[in-house]
Amino acid sequence: MTRIILASQSAARSQVLAGAGVTFDKIVSGVDEDQVKTRILAEGGGPKAVAQALADIKALTVSDLQPGLVIGADQTLEFAGALYDKATSLDEARARLLALRGKPHHLHSAVTLAKDGEVLWSETACATLTMRDFSEPFLDAYLQMEGDGLLGSVGCYRLEGPGAQLFAQIEGDYFAILGLPLLGLLDQLRQRGALIP
Repeated sequence: MTRIILASQSAARSQVLAGAGVTFDKIVSGVDEDQVKTRILAEGGGPKAVAQALADIKALTVSDLQPGLVIGADQTLEFAGALYDKATSLDEARARLLALRGKPHHLHSAVTLAKDGEVLWSETACATLTMRDFSEPFLDAYLQMEGDGLLGSVGCYRLEGPGAQLFAQIEGDYFAILGLPLLGLLDQLRQRGALIP
């Protein structure tokens, strides 16, 4: 079988891919994400374009150095037209969740498959998530329960954990919300001889 490499340090993406029965190596790309974001935004691109550019660059960077099929992925959060990065403290996470409370936001999850420094396929899936109008006591209990683990997600929640209680409505692909649009990727891996068809 063809070697598969995940060019991501995300534990959630690794879990999604492993949970689907895919055997892969994990190699972090080392891409300067802030530099890429700044460039794409300066060129007039929005949060969706940032996610796709980062997925592309991660996959291409690793595929230039390693043989096999390389998966690059990234996710951005868009709220009120603005791009949000991961919170750096629990105080910032609390403020973010209060801002999102009772309102919809969008997650843009991009995935790219590359080989030998060339993009073979890419896809960006978008999901709309609407938080419920939760109470501040609930928020305080949630922050205490989840702790610094929330800082690894742009939305300051894990839908596969207690973060599910934050939401009133979710529209979109579950795997995309977790950060890795999976079904199209699996199809591409099968087509390219990396998974049993």
